Amino acid sequence: MTGDIATIGYGLATIGPGIGMGILVGKTQEAVARQPELRGPLTTNMFIGMALVEALGLIGLAAGFVF
Repeated sequence: MTGDIATIGYGLATIGPGIGMGILVGKTQEAVARQPELRGPLTTNMFIGMALVEALGLIGLAAGFVF
């Protein structure tokens, strides 16, 4: 019974990072389309943001194992 609840909890924990990753990449593409000369700094910031968003998914996974 508790395994089923943990599985549902991990599934819900992946929704947030998935949405966040999509918004992050989409907005970076919009910004590069508007100002192509800022491609380098925007890409760097996007990758840093992706790492932070992905950390949320890993925290959700770890919480599923701990609790």
